[in-house]
Amino acid sequence: MHGLVPPHGGELVDRLVPDGERAERRREAAALPKVPLSSREVSDLIMIGMGAFSPLAGFMGEADYRRVVADMHLANGVMWPVPITLAPPNGSADGIGEGEHVALVDAETDEVVGTMLVTGRYAYDRQREAVNVFRTADEQHPGVAKVYAQGDTCLAGDVMVLSEGGYPERFPNEYARPPETRKIFSDLGWKTVVAFQTRNPLHRSHEYLTKVALEIADGLFIHPIVGALKEGDIPAETRQKCYDVLLEHYYPKDRVVLKVYPMEMRYGGPREALLHAIIRQNFGCSHLCVGRDHAGVGSYYGPFDAQTIFDELAPGELHLQPLKFENTYYCKRCMGMASIKTCPHDKEHHVFISGTRLREMLAQGDMPPVEFSRPEVIEVLMEYYQTEGER
Repeated sequence: MHGLVPPHGGELVDRLVPDGERAERRREAAALPKVPLSSREVSDLIMIGMGAFSPLAGFMGEADYRRVVADMHLANGVMWPVPITLAPPNGSADGIGEGEHVALVDAETDEVVGTMLVTGRYAYDRQREAVNVFRTADEQHPGVAKVYAQGDTCLAGDVMVLSEGGYPERFPNEYARPPETRKIFSDLGWKTVVAFQTRNPLHRSHEYLTKVALEIADGLFIHPIVGALKEGDIPAETRQKCYDVLLEHYYPKDRVVLKVYPMEMRYGGPREALLHAIIRQNFGCSHLCVGRDHAGVGSYYGPFDAQTIFDELAPGELHLQPLKFENTYYCKRCMGMASIKTCPHDKEHHVFISGTRLREMLAQGDMPPVEFSRPEVIEVLMEYYQTEGER
């Protein structure tokens, strides 16, 4: 992988049990005490297993947790912005102590998804975590709500992962782990790779900023999230169809790679933007597009807070560099895509459609203007919304 950025912390973690050993390890895990995991904890487990959360090898212990909440560093000084913890429902882990092996079970499916050697258990302050990490204690914030729904005690320890949640089967051509994307980039001869994080179909503004990024890098890595999203977000399979038609018609095929990853969004704004950066560095990327309200939700964050937080890092704490973008749009006077940095015209000349208005138009069968989104993408979305309306 010569020429690519190093993994965060220096080495990729691998906690995935090989396929051929998983059946036997599951049989062994059947005799262990069972600890239920929420959907977010399951997705975090998979991210640990594949190395996307390197250097983490398991769920955080108390020293790491407290320092991450306080100042965005692990106990050893490595920058880390968001707690990665296991806090099972009250009563479900009673009697489990240090030194004990446990089976980690998906609470929704009852599947054994991993094992863990417990190295600690500790209480924590939900409100302090919410305020420090999400900048709000408001339970209407989806990330805060999940923290408040957790149990009172965190269990810590390194893990071994027995399942990737069916994602490799759902996305046989798109699902990839960090060692695999690093090999892809290396085989292509790329050294500078710009990542684009998304949980939405790409419209013209997204296309514009990714192509600006592509002008300065060897390749573009479009990396959609396919873990659980909030209500109202478009399902991963529909979004994948949108990406496919856009890449087919509007991007150079030899300079773009699209792969998906299974994390569940926290909607943590600035701190989650740093987590996204760490993840992409582990996948082999040198840069990350950071636009307006990256990883945000509602009005909890300023439009560019996710950009300025990178300025708080000390030199060398992150090898990946952010590419900071203004809000972009189509300007009828400029007759092209632009931003406030390049366009002198008033807002009346800008084509902008809110997410809510876009959903309304699609549900009603109204075609949004081509200045907002490519017609091939709109056709996929209209089919989805009209099918949803018939259910």
